[in-house]
Amino acid sequence: MSDYDPRTSTGIPTEPVGSLPRPSKLQEAYAAYDEGSIDHDALEEMQDAAAKESIERYEATGSPIVSDGEQRWSSFATYPITDTLAGTGLADTLAGGGQYFAIFADGHRRQLPKLAKGPFKYKTYAADTLKKSIGYATKPMKQAVIAPSMLALLYPLDDEVPGYAREKFLEDLCNETEKDIRGAFAAGAARVSIDFTEGRLSTRNDPRNPWTGRNMLPHFIELNNRVIDRFTAEERAKIGVHTCPGGDRDSVHSADVDYNDLLPSMFQMNAGYFLIQLASERDKDKVYKSIGEHLRSDANGIPQFAYIGVINPLNPRVESPEEVRDALVRASNFMPKEQLGATDDCGFSPFSIDEKPSHGSPDFARDVAFQKITNRVKGTRMAADQLKVS
Repeated sequence: MSDYDPRTSTGIPTEPVGSLPRPSKLQEAYAAYDEGSIDHDALEEMQDAAAKESIERYEATGSPIVSDGEQRWSSFATYPITDTLAGTGLADTLAGGGQYFAIFADGHRRQLPKLAKGPFKYKTYAADTLKKSIGYATKPMKQAVIAPSMLALLYPLDDEVPGYAREKFLEDLCNETEKDIRGAFAAGAARVSIDFTEGRLSTRNDPRNPWTGRNMLPHFIELNNRVIDRFTAEERAKIGVHTCPGGDRDSVHSADVDYNDLLPSMFQMNAGYFLIQLASERDKDKVYKSIGEHLRSDANGIPQFAYIGVINPLNPRVESPEEVRDALVRASNFMPKEQLGATDDCGFSPFSIDEKPSHGSPDFARDVAFQKITNRVKGTRMAADQLKVS
């Protein structure tokens, strides 16, 4: 496990969530692979080129820790189980037609497959793609992984899979998630964050999406802790949890849900840090206050850090370093500055096919993303100087 110190470069820690917009050529390659006009080797060649360029451009931003932008993944949620969003290369224990993960504000939907039989196993682990990318990096790399709470939605909501009880599935799921995290550390990740966008959505009762009305948040928290608590305090200090109201095609799925419905429960997860969407939040002070009230100084032996979102990936307007600085300084009025960090609200494109309609094109959105990251790093360093954090 890396000995990376997130304070070394910027005083106040800062890191990305995960994804970057895929270049148009890569998105076209995914479509061609689905159509059968190129093979997997050709797709992988395009993924590798995009990952290499992502890391090089990330390092040019001055970021102390980088990512390959998930260029090799179908999405933040489905990388373990399928090659593409269309379902090409779906794991053989799964079938199409599962429940909707989310229905977004602009009306589009993202659907999961469903578990058809056991046992549940990942087809691809985060470490499998990290190993291909890490050789391109000269700076520490972070790795995002999917939460067991998200993949729990693969199991039918009311029915039981023949010969494969729900509790046995959850046991296998937790084992696979633990393996995913440990594998990422073993492959060289300095930090691993768990994507938990379903957390906020789980407190919204949407009649179009039945799982959201089942009060699943307590179950999600317990399930994620079943995995997190398998790690030592030293390991958990390097494990984060990310929450946001979604971010796909420049739209969201749960921004109308009050953060107070989520945060008190979320901080009961025994992770070392939390990446929290906030730049696009309307009433920031209310959320800062809630974070300050519920962020723990001792989560089973480690302090928790709150990395607040200071960059909005859904808006093409580039935040200035001064805006980033001011947001962090403002947040420090509500929470200990020693437990404060900075991040982006969400990954810039959590799904591999994303037209980025508010930006005009994924290629322009990609350029904007690197400008935003550059200013996040600069503004974080400015805030640390003003707050005298080192």
